[in-house]
Amino acid sequence: MKNTKHLAFLLTVITISTMVITGCKKDWLEPKPLSIYSPENTLVDKTGFNAALAACAANLRNEYYGDGAPIITETDFSEVAVEGTDDKTGPAQNLDVQITPDANLNSTDFNRIGWYWDQEFIGIRQANTIITRLPAATSISDADKNVILGKAYFFRAYDYYRLTHQFGDVPCPTKETTSAKTDFVTVKREVILTRMKSDLEFAVQYVPWTSDRGDINRAACYHLLGKIDLALGLFDDAITALSAVINQGSYKLMTNRFGEDAGDPTKNVIWDLHRPNNKSAAANTEGIFIVTDRLGSAGAFSGGMRIMRQTIPYISGSLLTPAGNVGTSANTGIEFDLMTKYGRGIGRCRTTSYGYNEIWEDTKDLRHDSTSGNWVYMENLVYNNPAIKGKDTAYGLRMRLYGPTGTLLCPDTLRRWYPWPHYKVYIPDTENNPPQGGHTDWYIYRLAETYLLRAEAYVWKGDNASAAADVNMVRTRAKCSPMTAAQMSIGTILDERARELYYEETRKTELTRIAYIFAKTGKPYNGKTYTVANFSTSNFMVDRILEKNEFYRKNFVTVHGDMFKISPYHVLWPIPRSAILANTDGHINQNIGYSGAAANIAPSDKIVD
Repeated sequence: MKNTKHLAFLLTVITISTMVITGCKKDWLEPKPLSIYSPENTLVDKTGFNAALAACAANLRNEYYGDGAPIITETDFSEVAVEGTDDKTGPAQNLDVQITPDANLNSTDFNRIGWYWDQEFIGIRQANTIITRLPAATSISDADKNVILGKAYFFRAYDYYRLTHQFGDVPCPTKETTSAKTDFVTVKREVILTRMKSDLEFAVQYVPWTSDRGDINRAACYHLLGKIDLALGLFDDAITALSAVINQGSYKLMTNRFGEDAGDPTKNVIWDLHRPNNKSAAANTEGIFIVTDRLGSAGAFSGGMRIMRQTIPYISGSLLTPAGNVGTSANTGIEFDLMTKYGRGIGRCRTTSYGYNEIWEDTKDLRHDSTSGNWVYMENLVYNNPAIKGKDTAYGLRMRLYGPTGTLLCPDTLRRWYPWPHYKVYIPDTENNPPQGGHTDWYIYRLAETYLLRAEAYVWKGDNASAAADVNMVRTRAKCSPMTAAQMSIGTILDERARELYYEETRKTELTRIAYIFAKTGKPYNGKTYTVANFSTSNFMVDRILEKNEFYRKNFVTVHGDMFKISPYHVLWPIPRSAILANTDGHINQNIGYSGAAANIAPSDKIVD
């Protein structure tokens, strides 16, 4: 990315210039000398503005990186995964108890709801600073200003799209805030999204199709515009926006082997698509918007992605052999080195039976193939504890869940015994020992999702034949048999998204978006209809989770004694109480179902800065 060298000091700019919406400290009102890296000094030329855009990308990137990455919370509020930590009370399992407005909503050990509230508004502040200051930059041509403005509009729209499907109606500042502001008001979700649609319609006119990896391009703007059109129930508009990407010509699904490991006959194109060095490779025509993270580069995330630590079972220690000996070790460099091969997991993001079993209806599907190693089952692993070598005949043999008399050999099947998509989460790691998942670029948008979004729009319109054609573009690349028009539904689209986009898509956001569409259109799901008026008491998202996620459906109880429980109002997250209390001169509503909602007033139907 051209502007990487500017990212470090721009992060300083943003730190200095950003006032987080969730609070108001008195010392912010005290005059301070301007930093040499303040917006007044940096946002004056094309280089400064492009570096500010790079800082926006870095803020967005951080959702996927580090220990307890925020994307886990998005994934766990869905049918595909649950929070597997069960050695303490606090992780998001009993949502009635753990998810409240005054709970700890930003902890790697519990949940990252508060991170989203803070960081998305920080991202909006960053974009608003660019948008507000751009007209005064006289050294920049009008043509270049339009490109910069379009990219800033993308970042702002991205954050508002996420906020309105995580928290619903929210405040909507659209200009730079240069002093303490405590009079925010809640704005209707559809009003916000309508404004973001207008902004993106400007962006797709001026942002170029071609850009450096990690930078915004026109395809990313169209892709996001398609999502917002869907959210607004504008299905024809969504099809038009998404078709612009699909028909553009430069973007094609990867169907042939490429990049690193392309010469390995035991692997396949699905493996290639998700190798760290392949995501941003010139040969990769599928990536639309990719965030970048390279070891040793400016702005690299400390410790890397650490995705293996989050998603892989806690296989070190406590897994017993049939003879009752501890059969596993977390050491590296031993004869059967499971840690280097798979990573040292802690089961924080645990796949469900829906995610690893129920949706895989085609045995030919490369995305679920264990022969090539794309998926790994616990039975693929071997007992590797050096202490039992020569003492226990199980050493070096495959693991077993039950002993010869039916005794359970794994004391905790929630955290320690489940399959996972190795092809998606395996990231070589040279920094952590045992490995946890190192540095890699990551897909935010890629063409497979564009096809699935357009397929969804077709289903909403009742054009199931066109929907099937789009779904089958993704399926046949994975060597699956094509589906028929009669098989198309929102449920089958979501199944295909789960097969294709695990840990890429923001699953909770997309489920809530679809829940709003069901409520707005009155279309049935499993014979049940929904309304906007009763959104927090009856909605598609939570009904689907209860249908597909056995942990919530059965109120599974962990070894620590905590119950999995979800209620209809969890379709929206709570507004952190600190944000509401700090907003002393305005009014921010609380979502229905949470403490404080009784004080709500009608949200604004217009955006006022």
